[in-house]
Amino acid sequence: MRDYKPRAIVHFAAESHVDRSILGPDDFIRTNVGGTFALLEEVRAYCADLNETGCTDFRFLHVSTDEVYGSLGPADPAFSETTAYAPNSPYSASKAASDHLVRAYHHTYQLPTLTTNCSNNYGPYQFPEKLIPLMILNARAAKTLPIYGDGKNVRDWVFVEDHCDAVRTVLARGRVGETYNIGGWNEKANLEIVETVCSLLDELCPNDPFIPHRKLISFVKDRPGHDRRYAIDARKIERELQWRPRETFESGIRKTVSWYLENEEWIKEVTSGSYRQWMEKQYATRGHDASRA
Repeated sequence: MRDYKPRAIVHFAAESHVDRSILGPDDFIRTNVGGTFALLEEVRAYCADLNETGCTDFRFLHVSTDEVYGSLGPADPAFSETTAYAPNSPYSASKAASDHLVRAYHHTYQLPTLTTNCSNNYGPYQFPEKLIPLMILNARAAKTLPIYGDGKNVRDWVFVEDHCDAVRTVLARGRVGETYNIGGWNEKANLEIVETVCSLLDELCPNDPFIPHRKLISFVKDRPGHDRRYAIDARKIERELQWRPRETFESGIRKTVSWYLENEEWIKEVTSGSYRQWMEKQYATRGHDASRA
């Protein structure tokens, strides 16, 4: 930092998959809590060496998740920036801890911090342990499409490029010390997401070995502590910074499915032996044939 004198640190780095945090929470504590602490300490030392103007112009932007707020009932209002924290998984607890560290360093050491809490991302380059790319890859290979519980868990979805645009907006114009929720205004049940992917694949890949793709859907044992609903109230970032997502879910999911169809070499690279071993481990205890997933 002393050599390159950055104007900001944008802290995206995190272990982010809830299922992995349930099977092995230690990595999540090390990366999400310890890693955030390490960065904050480096920034604190860096700012101490700058003159007052230099530190005032610097920003530490911490990228977090809506999962820190816990779970909503069907009629509950969406998460706002003042919603009390109630994390329910090792992943969300580790992110909540990192959020609190960022807040504490701002108030105690006057570090110029910003925090964003975003809903579910989807789009190109997402690792295929996550719902949408997993469904695309399995459906194309005529493998079962495992859905937790009854498939009615609800999430808000935002296209990854919209999320990046929101982060740039907060970095440029956000008020120091503030938190901004980022959402796509797209509340969807998991089953609806999978059925939408299947319909697009029916259209775009009519020669796949198993048509219609939705007949591959299989309901599996729910994961422990599975939050029922997330919803983001993103009016603050719109009101203060004039940001709204550009993509609708319909336009974003079509772009996403098309990208995975056009980038088979990337998929082959990331679905290595370690990925297959993870899938075996993840679904072995859920009454599901892992060889079919």
